[in-house]
Amino acid sequence: MRKQICIIDGQGGGIGSTLIKYLKEAYGESMEILALGTNAIATSQMVKAGANRGATGENAIVRTVNEADLIIGPISITWANAMLGEVTPRMAEAVMSSLAPKILLPLTQERVILVGMIKEPLPHMVKAVVEEKIKEVFKNV
Repeated sequence: MRKQICIIDGQGGGIGSTLIKYLKEAYGESMEILALGTNAIATSQMVKAGANRGATGENAIVRTVNEADLIIGPISITWANAMLGEVTPRMAEAVMSSLAPKILLPLTQERVILVGMIKEPLPHMVKAVVEEKIKEVFKNV
């Protein structure tokens, strides 16, 4: 059975779209990629990037993360009221309460400073997710 990966993003969906493009190149159709957007634009961009399915909004995220084998997104998907308020407290709680492992990119526009993180360009972080971190989570991918 294919692993189900939820990519969660908001605002313009650029981070999620980049992740999906790299995942599709590396794994093809061996994984089902679900695009979960905090808004319709983000979802649309992630579906255009190659997600198998997409859904938008609080209820879609809250319900879907419980079925995921893996959740990937910017760290702010775990913070209530992040992304200019697009991440609701209920969304953040659902992501963190999901039993699925989470791979979080240390990218944020919030007034938060993450200490100890090496600042890397997005493509470098995405490459690490695709080539290393997913394999660590799913040992036999």
